[in-house]
Amino acid sequence: AVLIMASCKKDSPVINHAKSAKEFVALFGPQKQTFTINSSVANTLTLKGGTVIAIPANAFKVSGSPVSGQVTVEAMEMLKRSDVLFSGTNTNHISGAPLSSDGFIYINAKSGNTVVDKSMAADMKIKIPATRTGFTQIWEGVENAGGNQMAWQAPKINANGGPLESNPISGFYNFDFGTLGWINCDVFYSYANPKTTVRIEVLNNPGSMASFMALTGETFVFFCAKGSNVAAQIYTADGLNKVKSYDNMMPIGAQGKFISFSIKDGKYYFAELETTITANQNITLSLVESSEAQVQNAITSLNNY
Repeated sequence: AVLIMASCKKDSPVINHAKSAKEFVALFGPQKQTFTINSSVANTLTLKGGTVIAIPANAFKVSGSPVSGQVTVEAMEMLKRSDVLFSGTNTNHISGAPLSSDGFIYINAKSGNTVVDKSMAADMKIKIPATRTGFTQIWEGVENAGGNQMAWQAPKINANGGPLESNPISGFYNFDFGTLGWINCDVFYSYANPKTTVRIEVLNNPGSMASFMALTGETFVFFCAKGSNVAAQIYTADGLNKVKSYDNMMPIGAQGKFISFSIKDGKYYFAELETTITANQNITLSLVESSEAQVQNAITSLNNY
């Protein structure tokens, strides 16, 4: 006798691995790459995305005194638009003007358990992969810009400061930089266009607006320009569940997508609107419950937008 049994396979349950915006950033943002080096000799580090960091001998200090021996270097790469959104960072100039990113990195170092000085004794030589022709400008990241947010400013001009511009050579932007932390290759986006202020209301918001890397809050709002690697976070409070761009900083006539995503208590929400920026524009984004995979796919698709 042959017994034939038919079984019905139930739909696989939706699995959301990150239960908060902070966990989402930690899990899906670019991961730290760690290197242990002898700081008494020159070292060249090649990151997974192709960034090359050449560190001279005796380049690190602690409280102004030279460091020798073993040092642990941590680095992250944000080379694609999705990297920026997944990490909860942005391409905002400190003035509020949107920047178009040619890629940015983060570098930190420790001697034992002690974080070394941000200002180095000698410049690093940095090579960031170039995906286009034309010059880029070099910026330094500022945390706690406008509260718990992040923005980019020109590096300080000193003995260890790098050039403010770099042209691609053999597929890389090459420059010297003497300060640890956030380092960016960016140009201003549509800088010649007339500017306006854009206001966004987020409906069905389950949480509060997120800060840099979701250190606080659950809900992000970004403007992603079409055809340009802009990922400008809109975070200036403008009322309950409302944010606005910096005053008179968004380029009129620019085409792009405003997106919002939120993660709270293991639930995911997403909204998207494609539009052309007009004078004194008011935008409404209505968050709809989604899934981790759907939010990831929407963010990843912006690499080709």
